[in-house]
Amino acid sequence: MLEPILEETELAMGNATEALQREIARIRTGRASTALVEEISVEYYGTQLPLNQVATIIIPEPRLIVIQPWDTQSIPAIERAILKSELGITPSNDGTVIRIALPQPTAERRQELAKMVRQRAEEARVTIRNSRRTAQEALRKGQKSSGVSEDDVRRAQGELQKLTDAEIERVDAVLADKEQEILTI
Repeated sequence: MLEPILEETELAMGNATEALQREIARIRTGRASTALVEEISVEYYGTQLPLNQVATIIIPEPRLIVIQPWDTQSIPAIERAILKSELGITPSNDGTVIRIALPQPTAERRQELAKMVRQRAEEARVTIRNSRRTAQEALRKGQKSSGVSEDDVRRAQGELQKLTDAEIERVDAVLADKEQEILTI
């Protein structure tokens, strides 16, 4: 009875960390990454599709993203979608491909980005702690209703704390990597 609770909680905590990784991958650091643009929603023949489903995205240089649409008629729609996104970058095209040159962020902007990443990491930690609390409540209810021994519940709570600590360490590692990437000139 206690194992499914722990497994479900471990999955929820892992999902929080993975969501953090996806979210901060989209934060512009001055270094080109396909994650910056691949989820931008483009109107393609009346349907909203992610950019990576209407074009090939490549990184030929550290500060350049090249988007090669499969249909050149979609170039204006892709440019509009990039301009509407929160990236704050201006694309340029030559009729066949779209180029996005990423400028070097200022020191002040780097600090803002680092603060934003720390805030997102704290949100992930809160989600992980909420998962732990929910699991602890389920363990207590299981003890009362199913007659699970108190020792088994305490053992499960110990494992739950180990899971929580390990997942928070993963969040901290993701945060440290992204902060280093942001603050490196």
